[in-house]
Parts: sequence; structure tokens; C-alpha cells
Amino acid sequence: MDTDFWLQRWEQGQTGFHQSRVMPLLQKHWSGLGLAPGSRVLVPLAGKTLDVTWLAQQGHAVLAVELSPIAVGQFFEEHALRPEIRSTPLGTLYRAGPIEFLCGDIFGLDAETLAGCAACYDRAALIALPPVLRGRYVRHIYGQLPAGCRTLLLTLDYPQAEMDGPPFSVPEPEIQTLYGDRWHIERLETRDILDQEPRFAARGVSRMQTSVFRLTAS
Repeated sequence: MDTDFWLQRWEQGQTGFHQSRVMPLLQKHWSGLGLAPGSRVLVPLAGKTLDVTWLAQQGHAVLAVELSPIAVGQFFEEHALRPEIRSTPLGTLYRAGPIEFLCGDIFGLDAETLAGCAACYDRAALIALPPVLRGRYVRHIYGQLPAGCRTLLLTLDYPQAEMDGPPFSVPEPEIQTLYGDRWHIERLETRDILDQEPRFAARGVSRMQTSVFRLTAS
């Protein structure tokens, strides 16, 4: 998946991955991270998710990172927000109240930016990346998040041979391999969701589960 793939998806309106509601699993499990009010939360590969607004409403400063300027523009337009916009070495930064959107490459984030994040909400980033990029992503982003940082990670698990990603299947043993050296991993919930995802069933997927993990950096 190169950058052109995702830019074209937004340009062509092929955004079936966007959800028109806040993720219920986020609402259920977020408080379990026990974050202090005002904590800065990283949302990688954010698209225009409503989860960003929900996190801000919980009293957090949110740093969402998204490659597509179309997605970023639609987010602020649909929430009737007028952001301050400025250029930075990392990309174009849009700011409205506690919400910041950095329009740029996730792999361009630097250590200083990541060190200021007390938490990460990863719903759509890890599972959007093919295997060849997942290790690089975890090393670059999660490798630079500070000690004590807490993450809510959502994954999918399905027979990968039955469907080409994205989204990709990332089973629990791979989570252990990717994060186990530095992060304490707790699986909070796993549920079957194929009956709620007819578009995947129509593509021949026979089984699909989503899991929620709480990760804590050492």
C-alpha cells in the first residue's frame, strides 16, 4: 500500500471503511486506560473518524494524523469547525480547540511529537497496513511513544487467504510478536462480527473476529 493508494481512495470516494458513528468498542473500553484529564492522544491514519471528536469530548487533546487533505477537510467541514492552518516540517497542521489534524505521512512523525502523547487509539492503522509495513510502523510509532503510554488497539482476525486487504487480518500471535518486546499486552475482548459485515461475507470470508487490546509501554 503506497501513499497513492489511499489518496486515490479518498479522491474517488471509495471510503467504505469510514463509519458514521463512534466506535462502540472505543466507548466501552476507553475509560479502562485510566488517563488523566488533558492527556494528549495520538490517532494514526485517522481518516475523518467521529472517534476524534468523541475523544476530545472526553477532555483529551487529540493529535490525529491523516495523509489525505480531502479527509481532513471533510472532517472540519462536517463538524462545522474552522481550524487554524499552518505549515510545519511534518506536514500541514489544522487546529480547532483541542483537536489537531496533521496532514502528512505517519512515517514522518518525529520523536519529539510522539514523546508528548500519553496515549494512542489505533482502530484503523495497524490493520490498514500489509505485513511488509506493519513491523516498520510499530518500530517507528510505538517505538518512540514514551514509557507509560497506553494504547487501545483494535484488530481483525479472519482467514487472510479468503480476502485481500485492506483491512488485513492481524491475529493475536502477530500482536505478541510486534509489540511484546516493549509493551505489556492485555486482550480485553474478542467478538465475532461477520454477521455485522455483509460486505466481507459477500467477498467469501467465512469467519471474522475483532479484538480489543490494551497496551502499556515499559
